[in-house]
Amino acid sequence: MFGLGMQEILVIALIILLLFGGKKIPELMKGLGKGVKSFKEGMNEVTDQKDKSEEVKGEK
Repeated sequence: MFGLGMQEILVIALIILLLFGGKKIPELMKGLGKGVKSFKEGMNEVTDQKDKSEEVKGEK
Protein backbone atom coordinates (compact mmCIF):
# COMPACT_ATOMS: atom_id res chain seq x y z
CA MET A 1 0.00 0.00 0.00
CA PHE A 2 1.67 3.22 -1.26
CA GLY A 3 5.10 1.66 -0.83
CA LEU A 4 4.73 1.58 2.96
CA GLY A 5 5.83 -1.40 4.97
CA MET A 6 4.12 -2.75 8.04
CA GLN A 7 6.49 -0.93 10.39
CA GLU A 8 5.77 2.44 8.79
CA ILE A 9 2.01 1.86 9.00
CA LEU A 10 2.30 0.94 12.69
CA VAL A 11 4.34 4.07 13.44
CA ILE A 12 1.79 6.27 11.65
CA ALA A 13 -1.07 4.57 13.51
CA LEU A 14 0.72 5.10 16.83
CA ILE A 15 1.27 8.80 16.08
CA ILE A 16 -2.41 9.24 15.15
CA LEU A 17 -3.44 7.46 18.35
CA LEU A 18 -1.22 9.74 20.41
CA LEU A 19 -2.49 12.90 18.68
CA PHE A 20 -6.21 12.20 18.81
CA GLY A 21 -6.60 9.74 21.66
CA GLY A 22 -8.52 6.48 21.67
CA LYS A 23 -11.95 8.02 22.20
CA LYS A 24 -11.75 10.48 19.32
CA ILE A 25 -10.67 8.03 16.58
CA PRO A 26 -14.07 6.24 16.22
CA GLU A 27 -15.76 9.62 15.84
CA LEU A 28 -13.26 10.62 13.15
CA MET A 29 -13.78 7.36 11.26
CA LYS A 30 -17.57 7.73 11.50
CA GLY A 31 -17.32 11.23 10.03
CA LEU A 32 -15.01 9.99 7.30
CA GLY A 33 -17.44 7.19 6.44
CA LYS A 34 -20.35 9.63 6.20
CA GLY A 35 -18.28 11.88 3.96
CA VAL A 36 -17.38 9.03 1.61
CA LYS A 37 -21.02 7.89 1.49
CA SER A 38 -22.19 11.41 0.70
CA PHE A 39 -19.57 11.74 -2.04
CA LYS A 40 -20.64 8.45 -3.65
CA GLU A 41 -24.31 9.49 -3.54
CA GLY A 42 -23.40 12.79 -5.20
CA MET A 43 -21.45 11.03 -7.93
CA ASN A 44 -24.38 8.66 -8.58
CA GLU A 45 -26.71 11.64 -8.77
CA VAL A 46 -24.49 13.35 -11.35
CA THR A 47 -24.30 10.13 -13.39
CA ASP A 48 -28.09 9.74 -13.29
CA GLN A 49 -28.61 13.33 -14.45
CA LYS A 50 -26.11 12.81 -17.27
CA ASP A 51 -27.90 9.65 -18.40
CA LYS A 52 -31.27 11.44 -18.36
CA SER A 53 -29.92 14.34 -20.41
CA GLU A 54 -28.48 11.92 -22.97
CA GLU A 55 -31.87 10.17 -23.24
CA VAL A 56 -33.59 13.51 -23.88
CA LYS A 57 -31.01 14.42 -26.56
CA GLY A 58 -31.53 11.03 -28.21
CA GLU A 59 -35.30 11.54 -28.43
CA LYS A 60 -34.98 14.84 -30.30
